[in-house]
Amino acid sequence: MIARISRRTVFLASIFATALSFFTLGVTGARRSDAAAHASYEATLAAIRSDVKSELGKGSRAGALPAGTIGRMATGDPDRAGDSTRAQMVAEIKAELQSEMGLVPVQLLRDRRASFVELYSYDNLGKTNYGTAGYLGNGYFITVKHAVVVLPDDDDRTSGRRITSIKVIYRGKEIPAKVVDFGNADAEVQSGDWAVIHTRDLDLPALHADTSYAYEFASPIFRMGNDYSKGIILATGYVGQRTSNGLVTCLTDGHPGVSGGGVLDQRGNLVGIPVGRMQGDYRFSFILPLRPEMLRKVPGMPGASSAVVSITN
Repeated sequence: MIARISRRTVFLASIFATALSFFTLGVTGARRSDAAAHASYEATLAAIRSDVKSELGKGSRAGALPAGTIGRMATGDPDRAGDSTRAQMVAEIKAELQSEMGLVPVQLLRDRRASFVELYSYDNLGKTNYGTAGYLGNGYFITVKHAVVVLPDDDDRTSGRRITSIKVIYRGKEIPAKVVDFGNADAEVQSGDWAVIHTRDLDLPALHADTSYAYEFASPIFRMGNDYSKGIILATGYVGQRTSNGLVTCLTDGHPGVSGGGVLDQRGNLVGIPVGRMQGDYRFSFILPLRPEMLRKVPGMPGASSAVVSITN
């Protein structure tokens, strides 16, 4: 009896030891797998941060100044970019999209693209500015102030420059618009560099505005803009850091014409508008985060006033 108990005890002990060994190996393997995945994630994030910091460092060079990304056309010269520049730009954007495709549903971006229009303003000196505007519904669009209002620091202000007309492109046609509200910016690329324009009610999908987006460092964002007056084009990028004047830096292109466009989060919400770039650097952009103040004249928006007052330039 004693011998039988001993053999049974040994047998049970062996089974227990074997099970414990397999469990230990499984836990170890899982931990190694988790560690590898975590290391890969940290490496990717570190690369993004390094890229962001590298680009931010460029912006601190002596003499570097912010510049608006509204494009300006000379009279009779609507295509300044040229076919070669256009082809290169499209190739770069396609490459970026391929690398970022998994971040947001493609169909969502295609749907949001329909909410943005090309914006053109004409002045008494025969010059044309082009940019972008995002549709908020009921005929209201949000854009940048320096596209539709002559600012105090404008080089042509001393010559009496004034905006004579503002138009948006809707289904291939120019639709007149007027300014109904704007911020307090006295120069390009400031926190008050925004404006709201109004036209007749258009059959466009209205954007969902989110004024609470956190703009966390290295978060992916998506930009819609009228690149080089070639239509609304998507670009991807990453959040940098907040600036002392209320803007946010971003690694995404700042080509002429994208000012006033839309910055979207991964859910497709409008969270900001592009306002400019670092002078001479088309890869380093400035974003103006959306604030409730910017929507105060848009019916249906939180905090909007009931009366809308037209503002002339």
